[in-house]
Amino acid sequence: METLSIETEAPPPHRLILKLISAGFAFFVAGINDGSLGPLIPHIRDCYEIKEDKIAIIYAATFCGWFVTALTNSYLAQYFELRIFLALGAAFQVLAQVLRAWIPPLPLFAVTFVFASLGQGYQDTHANTFVASIKAGHRWLAFIHAMYMAGCLVGPFVATAVASSSGWNLFYLVPLGLGLLNLALVLFAFYDTLRFKRRPEPSAMEGQQSNMQNALKEMQKTLALPGVWVLSLYFFFFLGAVITAGGWTVEYLIQVRDGDPDNMGYVAAGLSGGGLLGRLILAEPTHRLGERRMILLYVLLCLALELVFWLVPNIIAAAVAISLFGFFSGPFLATGISVAVKMLTVDIRSSALAFIFVLGQVGGSLFPAITGIIASRVGVSVLQPMLVGLLGATGVTWCLLPKATVHRD
Repeated sequence: METLSIETEAPPPHRLILKLISAGFAFFVAGINDGSLGPLIPHIRDCYEIKEDKIAIIYAATFCGWFVTALTNSYLAQYFELRIFLALGAAFQVLAQVLRAWIPPLPLFAVTFVFASLGQGYQDTHANTFVASIKAGHRWLAFIHAMYMAGCLVGPFVATAVASSSGWNLFYLVPLGLGLLNLALVLFAFYDTLRFKRRPEPSAMEGQQSNMQNALKEMQKTLALPGVWVLSLYFFFFLGAVITAGGWTVEYLIQVRDGDPDNMGYVAAGLSGGGLLGRLILAEPTHRLGERRMILLYVLLCLALELVFWLVPNIIAAAVAISLFGFFSGPFLATGISVAVKMLTVDIRSSALAFIFVLGQVGGSLFPAITGIIASRVGVSVLQPMLVGLLGATGVTWCLLPKATVHRD
């Protein structure tokens, strides 16, 4: 069955490097978008005169975008080549930033998060699939995911600076400009895959039915693999832990450790900075020493650091622990994708990755919301047992993964 094609012939080195830069920049743009939300939430609440519980709408809208990605990816793969998917994803993200920049009504503002996550879903999924398919893909996966963490690190500083000196909505002009550059870079770097797939069908109606049947068969084949479900749960718990930590650490330090609100934001930056370094530095030793044993070791180290953060009542110790937590959790995402590529045949790879990412985003949306709901009743100290439980579940699901058989075809 024909699906989204990944180059079977290696492109010239300069063209390949340009494509990898384009993929990395796409993740940087996504990181700027995701990393800026936290600092902007107080301004969003004041502007729209809403309470903290209404922020859950944004998490729900983000999940909806990823959910639509999972539903449509296999079907669209019957028609679109690589560049079309990447360009479509970049265009949706540009649309989201255009709508945000002029302070739209709250319902439309929430919809922009559907557009942004839908765009990230298409672009990130197929950029991951492309990068994972090349020689030494584990190194380049580490690069593009480090670029995401770089965006998460830069985003809060830029958002805070713009929001404090100008209107908070003007910040979105920054990701808008980056999004336009992202779209232009995709169109230039992947020009050789700018085409639609053609299928010799007897009639348009039969062609549509055939494509729909192919998409359903692809999804059925994907969901029939136990490894897809186990890996999805791994991302579900891992992203739940990381996004929950990033979203609630500052509030925890302010309320429980009596931290200075003007300075605690730097602790959250330490989490992103640690993740950036971890994705760059630990990729190669993780690959060489064995992905399975190394991720399990990192899980144990993260659990130990989380216990330090929880049990040692010192802000400096907490800042060091959360930075090291980010460092050792850095390889989790790229390594999980590398293992997925070895598990999955090429005909279901893009649809399986889309499904896995959606489950991960469910965790990244669900657990921060659950933490907030519980914290509103019993206090934000609930963050610590929540993180310990999520990290433990991450380690258990990683141990349950079936052994991978390499599929590079």
